[in-house]
Amino acid sequence: MKINELKGGVGNVEIEATVVDKQPTRTVVTKYGKQLTVSSATIKDDTGSITLSLWEKDADAIDVGDKIKVTNGYVSEYKGNPQLSAGKYGKIEVIEKGEGGSSGNSEPEENFGSDSEEF
Repeated sequence: MKINELKGGVGNVEIEATVVDKQPTRTVVTKYGKQLTVSSATIKDDTGSITLSLWEKDADAIDVGDKIKVTNGYVSEYKGNPQLSAGKYGKIEVIEKGEGGSSGNSEPEENFGSDSEEF
């Protein structure tokens, strides 16, 4: 499936996309009084972008730049805009880690530079 095919009410969504933006994690209280953590991310493929809700462990595990796969997701509407979620029965997995931590990537370059100077 592609993002431009997603409309409110569509279920059993399977899609691969890249995380291009992520909001800070926040705590919400459900109507049953349970506290949960949630974040919103924007994911993109070659046809468009959509907001993805990240609940609990997914909110911490997914970063900007990651390529993800949503399996058995569903699309709802929030304020007239489609929003994708894994929900209770779906899952979100990182299939390729992005370069979210730029400091981690600069360190090997420094080591490589100092190694090459020794030779």
